[in-house]
Amino acid sequence: MSQEIINTAPIGVFDSGVGGLTVAREIMRQLPNENIVYFGDTARVPYGSKSKDNIIRFSRQIIRFLKTKNVKAVVIACNTASALALETVQKETDLPILGVIVPGARAAVQETRNNCIGIVGTEATIRSETYNKEIHKLNPDIKVIGKPCPLFVPLVEEGFAKHSITKEVIDIYLSEMKKTDIDTMILGCTHYPLLRSSIREYFGESVHIVNPAYETAMDLKKVLAESGMANPSEGEASYEFYVSDAAEKFTKFADSILPYDVTTTKEVNIEEY
Repeated sequence: MSQEIINTAPIGVFDSGVGGLTVAREIMRQLPNENIVYFGDTARVPYGSKSKDNIIRFSRQIIRFLKTKNVKAVVIACNTASALALETVQKETDLPILGVIVPGARAAVQETRNNCIGIVGTEATIRSETYNKEIHKLNPDIKVIGKPCPLFVPLVEEGFAKHSITKEVIDIYLSEMKKTDIDTMILGCTHYPLLRSSIREYFGESVHIVNPAYETAMDLKKVLAESGMANPSEGEASYEFYVSDAAEKFTKFADSILPYDVTTTKEVNIEEY
């Protein structure tokens, strides 16, 4: 395969549903030349309550699908899959595969001033303690307070991000964390940046909110540059969207949050891969 073909090949991005669009959005902003193939596993969302074995199986299937689209790198835009499957699939795949946890943990460690970091995420992400491990690799003295917030994902998926019910749920989940000394919080699920303004309002200006999506896009930029795979083409980037279910609903949601007109999404039977 020629270098030109490799350079213009797309980035594969996948998530359990619509949350990974926050990562795709940052890649579009920070790497405007790069083509993207996005897959949302909408038939099997949420991942946060699934077993590690299933998350690894799902991730393998999706990577096999993305390879049929000749992607040059894969971003696992899902904290649960990054926590439970990244290490396994990195060993099995000859492409660069990035997760969202390491960039998010690094940014939080750089940001905290009092060594007290809060993490909100799915049950699986919090239970895995992957963020804790990455944070403690960088600074073992940091205190980490994690809180699973499973209802955040369906609230975002159903379009209730700005609804008063979401503010009530934020209070129910995070009232205890609000009483702690955290000065930095990681949004440890890619759906959660869509609740960022409500979470920031709840905690006030004293708590810095880390969005791993931005940090992941910057890491991807670095990996592509260092491996000589960045796309030098100045033409308009192409974006393709695939889901395992409910394409119409996904298209509507994607169109509302991306800086790009999303007109079509194709359904894929992911179990065939």
